Amino acid sequence: MINRQLLQPKSIAVIGGSNNKSKPGGAIVRNLIGGNFQGTLRIVNPKEDEVQGIKAFHDISELPPTELAILVIPAKMCPDTVELLASEKETKAFIIISAGFGEETKEGAALEQRILDTCQRYNAALIGPNCIGLLNQWHHSVFTKPIPRLSNKGVDFISGSGATAVFILESAVIKGLQFNSVWSIGNGKQNGIEEVLQYMDETYTPERDSRIKLLYIESIANPDKLLFHASSLIRKGCRIAAIKSGASESGARAASSHTGAMMSSDSAVEALFRKAGIVRCYSREELTTVGCIWEASPEPSDEGKTINFAIVTHAGGPGVMLTDALAKGGLNVPSLEGEIANELKSQLFPGSSVSNPIDILATGTPEQLGIAIDYCEKRFENIDAIMVIFGTPGLVKLYEAYDVLHKKILECSKPIFPILPCLHTAGPEVAEFLGKGHVNFSDEVTLATALAQIVKTPHPAPPEIELFGVDVPRIREIIGGIKENGYVTPDVVHSLFDCAGIPMVPEIVASSKEEVTAFANKIGYPVVAKVVGPIHKSDVGGVALNIRSDQHLSLEFDRMMAIEGAQAVMVQKMIKGTELFVGAKYEERFGHVVICGLGGIFVEVLKDVSSGLAPLSYGEAYSMIRSLRAYKIIKGTRGQKALNEQRYAEIIVRLSTLLRFATEIKELDINPLLADDKEVIAVDARIRIEKSYEG
Repeated sequence: MINRQLLQPKSIAVIGGSNNKSKPGGAIVRNLIGGNFQGTLRIVNPKEDEVQGIKAFHDISELPPTELAILVIPAKMCPDTVELLASEKETKAFIIISAGFGEETKEGAALEQRILDTCQRYNAALIGPNCIGLLNQWHHSVFTKPIPRLSNKGVDFISGSGATAVFILESAVIKGLQFNSVWSIGNGKQNGIEEVLQYMDETYTPERDSRIKLLYIESIANPDKLLFHASSLIRKGCRIAAIKSGASESGARAASSHTGAMMSSDSAVEALFRKAGIVRCYSREELTTVGCIWEASPEPSDEGKTINFAIVTHAGGPGVMLTDALAKGGLNVPSLEGEIANELKSQLFPGSSVSNPIDILATGTPEQLGIAIDYCEKRFENIDAIMVIFGTPGLVKLYEAYDVLHKKILECSKPIFPILPCLHTAGPEVAEFLGKGHVNFSDEVTLATALAQIVKTPHPAPPEIELFGVDVPRIREIIGGIKENGYVTPDVVHSLFDCAGIPMVPEIVASSKEEVTAFANKIGYPVVAKVVGPIHKSDVGGVALNIRSDQHLSLEFDRMMAIEGAQAVMVQKMIKGTELFVGAKYEERFGHVVICGLGGIFVEVLKDVSSGLAPLSYGEAYSMIRSLRAYKIIKGTRGQKALNEQRYAEIIVRLSTLLRFATEIKELDINPLLADDKEVIAVDARIRIEKSYEG
């Protein structure tokens, strides 16, 4: 729970506050005083009479009633302290900085549980333990630096790691990013990232609250809660970006040793973020850059709209690198030509270029910078946003140039992204510019990468399930009739796919040579034969392609039936097309994660796949397909026809709906799907069922 006493306490007691500002107890007192906390600040220290100018209490029993307590004492002392404060001092909120709890030992976990039980019993809020604290405009209850500039228009930042929160703040402050609040949840015993988002969602008021949320996540304890409240906030007009660490096996081990975090696979995280509309970041720099982009561009763009960027620079190289990075991210830098472009060029020095990037040369003046921006704002109608690269070649007065940039940012309706790279040689000038409330992107490529990540993130998926053409009762009937766990037979796969409307190539499964031969003659040669029984057919020589006669089929039938574990032979009509892949795996706490990509060996060799969380919307399916590095193959390249992307998306959606109503399916893959410009059809599939049987 989160309450007023935690966010806006009238009184705060620091249990373990000290005069030593190099230790957490002293640093928290310093920050509370420096943050001009307007309530009553009390300090408990058994050895000091006065702490940083404030009269100290020697024992918590001497304290008058106090709304918020911050504990900076040994872990073993915390449970009894919380009990006394909650029962006798009317304390309704606790921030526990101390470490040595569940992140370290079983004994520590027991101490942590006692604290939680007390807070639940007295209806008190708890942040921590093992955290750096809570920072907002009301009180600075953290022991770390830096303290960023605070504003209602700044970002809300929630971190599962205290040290990482500090490093992210360092990255943000240099860029000029402002904050509304900083939450370090530590072990998150009562309030984890999901609970903080829930509070922000349930109390959100656009006029009062920040619209930007940045998250650093080590553990997703409740994916459903995170999905619900993140997508709800985004639908209300908020924007959310997050780093999820510990997605690799090694990273998960490191996270676990750090905070006891639970592992969730990278594909599950990607799927959850896609469904929620969360922009996924992979570094501190990328996360804070995304936050700055949103501060510089207050209004979200329409999903799917092409955004055209103009680049105004006085340095050719960075302009070229920015253009390359934007193009690599699928963003557009249109050519500027014609009468208006020539008119602009006439107002710049000879040698300037206006084709986009607009290069005003190293000798370009602040006045010419303003003219170039004005043309992008008012005259070039095909420009949606402006990027300005302006450092110091030692030829202009940067204070004047940055003052022009400041005024244009305030005047222009189109967003302007300032790239001021000279943090060393022009430190004072950049600092003055940031002091006026602006942000700075010192590296143009990082900006372009972050922008691409924002643009490719879809809006939250609608909650409705796509049911059209899916026979749910029949699916449940088929699943109910399965009596054993494991991989189901091909005829069951065929029946389930029929119910979901997923097309499969014509096939027969039989242990009779006469039956498969009759079927091959009925559908016409060439055909494909595959052994039934072994899971990995190719590994045991259980696949034969391009069979063109009864004699050839007879020989292959005999050979395959002699393979160890063979039960039958499947014969299919041989068709041609580009191999695609769709698969799914049930992830504990997340549900079914659906993945797609190129099929055949490319799934394992290239590992170019994207994921979504079932059930999927069509928007999610298209987002998955278009985020593949191989999307150019699907879209058509080098004279090849485009594949039927709409049909591919439909199969992904139908498969996800099947999984939603057949949770007993723990693994499923269709590899390959064969696709051309007209059709996408399943050729080979396997499904593993896991049911709980009584008795």
